[in-house]
This record gives sequence, C-alpha cells and structure tokens, in this order.
Amino acid sequence: MIPRDTLSHIADAASEFQFLDDTTLDFLRGRWPGLHFTLCGDDDIPARLSPALERPGFNVYLVNGSEHCLTLTNDPDVAIGVVLAWMDEE
Repeated sequence: MIPRDTLSHIADAASEFQFLDDTTLDFLRGRWPGLHFTLCGDDDIPARLSPALERPGFNVYLVNGSEHCLTLTNDPDVAIGVVLAWMDEE
C-alpha cells in the first residue's frame, strides 16, 4: 500500500531532479527503501491506464506485486512500487 500523501511526496521529490535517471532512482530508493522504483517513457505505458499522479514532464504509475508477476495498477492499496514515466517534449 502506498498512501496518497506518500505518493505526492515521491512525485515532488522526483520533480526536484533536472532529469529522471539512476540518480533520481537512487535518491528515491534511499528515502523510501520499502518501495520499488523504475523509470520508463510514458509511451511505454498502456494507453488504457491513467496515471496515479501527473507532474510537469512525467507521470506517476503504480506497480502491483500481489500476483505472480508485477503489473501496473490504479489501486494504491495493492501498490508496492512506483513507475516514473517521462514524457517526450513535443
């Protein structure tokens, strides 16, 4: 479970970085060691899935680990991780 306020704090912390990269992930993993973090492009996320949060330059999605394989979810009650998905400038 990832409380909504924690998700906001994560997104705000990620917003402080000029680029989303391994440095960002290292910082987030150090600050929230019980959560999983990953990066990808927003165009790698299925179009049917809405972001849990939106920030300038990136969207935040949730990862569900309750099944055998990791999946994306909109349910913060089953979330064990966060995907930061950068958006290409158009």
